[in-house]
Amino acid sequence: MASPGAGKTSVIENTVRRLANELHIGMINGDIATSLDAERAQNAGAQAVQINTGGNCHLEANMLREALKQMDLARVDLLIVENVGNLVCPAGWKLGTHRNVLVASIPEGDDKPHKYPGMYRGVQAMIVNKIDLLPYIDFRMEFFQTGVEMLNPGLQTFPLSCRTGEGFDIWLDWLCAARAEYLTAQG
Repeated sequence: MASPGAGKTSVIENTVRRLANELHIGMINGDIATSLDAERAQNAGAQAVQINTGGNCHLEANMLREALKQMDLARVDLLIVENVGNLVCPAGWKLGTHRNVLVASIPEGDDKPHKYPGMYRGVQAMIVNKIDLLPYIDFRMEFFQTGVEMLNPGLQTFPLSCRTGEGFDIWLDWLCAARAEYLTAQG
């Protein structure tokens, strides 16, 4: 989940490419219109399905159920759901995902946890994307982190840059560990 332009699809593209030798990744993309993001994930190597909400500001579980019918799940080791870009609505709808990740970005500003608290409460991890822009944008990381910590103490946070690749290895290690933890719990 993230606001439009935070880099959700870029994170997914990079994740798919970097894990291509280890995992078959499926991606379900939710957008109001177009299939541009699903196509980007597919071009990166993911099995992708597009959900166009036709104006709804979020995905719902029944939408995912229908999208899953379009996938060859026997060939999916990891499924990523990209919700509609929005910092309000997606937080209120449970989709049945095992982990919820929020992508924040430096250009959005450091005040987002203070202005949109619901998005920061219900996630298990957060990516702070576009850290390569820190020298050029007035973003107070400490103020941002203080807001996040008040809402979700101890939240696992991954500062990274899709452009430079900085921080990606740590994100991928967490993602693979979360997948392994889930598989172990399933027996």
